[in-house]
Amino acid sequence: MTDETVDQLGGALGDLHRLLRRAATQRVGRTALPDAQVEVLRLVQRWPGIGVREAAERLGTAPNTISTLVGELTAAGLLHRERDPADRRTVRLELTDAARERMAAYGRHRCDLLGAALAGLDDPDRAALLAAAPALRRLADRMAGHG
Repeated sequence: MTDETVDQLGGALGDLHRLLRRAATQRVGRTALPDAQVEVLRLVQRWPGIGVREAAERLGTAPNTISTLVGELTAAGLLHRERDPADRRTVRLELTDAARERMAAYGRHRCDLLGAALAGLDDPDRAALLAAAPALRRLADRMAGHG
């Protein structure tokens, strides 16, 4: 492993993310949400009922930043805030049906686009990329502090 190969991996992952996001958003026919809002939605999707403070910790940002994003997403009808019955000072976050539908549609388009691109590769490249998926997930989790 060299700095150059690590840099190539990072660059390829960044390019792939950007290209998939742009193409899938165009297919859905909606204006893309800011990355920070998408991060909050994806976090709430993975951790339904997460609180603002924990969301901030997991995303490595200030609680007031998350509160602002939650306010924007709530106003857009994508997040629902509910008081924790055990601690009324704590707010629990849940996706709305509209958010679930939007994320599912985006996910379907992203999967279709990625599947078509993978189908265009030769068998060894496709197999190598698919085999790397679990390791990439572990890498992402480790970098996020969850692994």
